[in-house]
Amino acid sequence: MKKFFQSVQKKISRIEKRYRLIASTFILSSLMLFSTFFYFDKAIIFLLLLVILSFFLTYFSLSEKIKGVGWFGFFFMPVIFSISFYLFLFLFPVRWLTRLPFITFYAISIYAILLTSNIFNVGVGKSIQLYRAAFSVNFFFQTIVAFLLFNFLFSLKQIFFINALGTALITFFLSFHLIWALKLKTQIEVEIIKYAFFVSLVLLELSLVVSFVPVKTAIVSLFLTTSFYSLSGLVYNYLNERLFKETVREYAVVWVFVLVISLLSLSW
Repeated sequence: MKKFFQSVQKKISRIEKRYRLIASTFILSSLMLFSTFFYFDKAIIFLLLLVILSFFLTYFSLSEKIKGVGWFGFFFMPVIFSISFYLFLFLFPVRWLTRLPFITFYAISIYAILLTSNIFNVGVGKSIQLYRAAFSVNFFFQTIVAFLLFNFLFSLKQIFFINALGTALITFFLSFHLIWALKLKTQIEVEIIKYAFFVSLVLLELSLVVSFVPVKTAIVSLFLTTSFYSLSGLVYNYLNERLFKETVREYAVVWVFVLVISLLSLSW
């Protein structure tokens, strides 16, 4: 079996990586477009297809040097972005007027995410600008994933306990991936779990509060996403030894601004 995978890996590596990325993007975008022609009762089928294909095509795009927790780290964002985008897409009327812009955005995004995973995979040092750009792009798409999943979760109109649990799970895995990307270790470190749990615990408490507040789903999603962005940003800057007063002020201002907008949007 090991020889078989090595043989497959050698054959894949003969294809130029740029073409692999483009091919993977085209296949995933085509599947996403195809899925919009079916009702949501077929969601399980398409979600399974998206998970399997996202994982396989990420491996096809990267193929080399995947070890340890890298099997989670390099594959997490392509898979979770595809899932979140599919779930969010069905909250809107599916017409060509909305279908084409959404699929175009997905294609551009999944290409950028695969490219980011590739940069992480090749082991670019943190002192190199390419790694910093990849980390920023990864964080940006994590905030998009958070918004899409929060929006879908709260649109289900479940009880507060389900909202809190779902929010905690979403933020734990996103935070785990973000903190892991700081060092790109092949082994899971206790520090990563500790800080990811901290972020998820805070978001769990916030989700409990907003579950009892009369505000629109989009505003709830925006507030929780901003909270995730601000808190995770403070955590990774702290771990990266770049937590200056100006940095804290920037994240605090963004969070307070969205909090004010949320309070003004209350519908008693």
